[in-house]
Amino acid sequence: MKSGFIFEDAPFPSAHAATLAATEQGLVAAWFAGTHEKHRDVGIWVARQEAGVWSPPAEVADGVPGGPLGRWRRYPCWNPVLFQPARGPLLLFFKVGRSPSRWWGEVMASEDGGATWSEPRRLPEGILGPIKNKPIELADGSWLCPSSSEHAGWRVHLERSADRGATWEMIGPLNRREEFTAIQPAILDYGGGRLQILSRSRQGVVTECWSEDGGLTWSPMSATALPNPDSGIDAVMLRDGRALLVYNCSTRDRSPLNIAVSRDGRDWKDVLVLEDAPGEFSYPAVILDREGRVQVAYTWNRRKIKHGVIDPAEL
Repeated sequence: MKSGFIFEDAPFPSAHAATLAATEQGLVAAWFAGTHEKHRDVGIWVARQEAGVWSPPAEVADGVPGGPLGRWRRYPCWNPVLFQPARGPLLLFFKVGRSPSRWWGEVMASEDGGATWSEPRRLPEGILGPIKNKPIELADGSWLCPSSSEHAGWRVHLERSADRGATWEMIGPLNRREEFTAIQPAILDYGGGRLQILSRSRQGVVTECWSEDGGLTWSPMSATALPNPDSGIDAVMLRDGRALLVYNCSTRDRSPLNIAVSRDGRDWKDVLVLEDAPGEFSYPAVILDREGRVQVAYTWNRRKIKHGVIDPAEL
């Protein structure tokens, strides 16, 4: 339907790892940005769409523990994830630390669709929050976060909260490291307790696990037929029951960036190429807006965040 950059000019040279949420006030996007990934000046930046126009980027988290901007002690921020529950404020999860093997999870909330934010709050010890892709809210109201860790090898797990984030329990790890080194799962909910996770891996493929009981137990991780160049993916359920995946259709490069759809989560068909030029087009985020349209955002050559709107009826 349309595509364009969320910003043209910004006070940072590098941007990566977009996330999206649809609120009553409109669409919200976030990403991390600074000099370069891992640099101590990397913070979390947010923009809001009003009347089809994106607001200028604003930094909302800076990695300064318990202090204002400009304090001498500062850590890089990573991988923001926006989540709008069925009720309650918009949440922004993100990671803070010198590297993915040493980072911790934090969360902040907005009562006005991303215009203003609470102070960041550190998640409980051992809980990282959604690591790249959005949580889902199950039929019983509990939240299921797709997560992973890198401090003891790449391991996929889920984090579940039955009390809206007050307490958490971990499910997993779900992969055997001698078979798959995997991180950054995305969750698909087919209804009736049947869930699927799709994950990034170092084995050249997107991997999958299945649950028949709402995410409490999972099948062993296995390979799909989808390639993966060790890069992030994201997925969402369409209103017509199809699953939609945004991924790099390659085993080596972060281009092309494709959209695929599936009726059953097993047989996937590429239906749209978002980018196929040389370069890096990566770390997609995909959601449905309140009208059921597909909203996607992704890294464009580490310099900008690109946003697109797609009519699912055309896929």
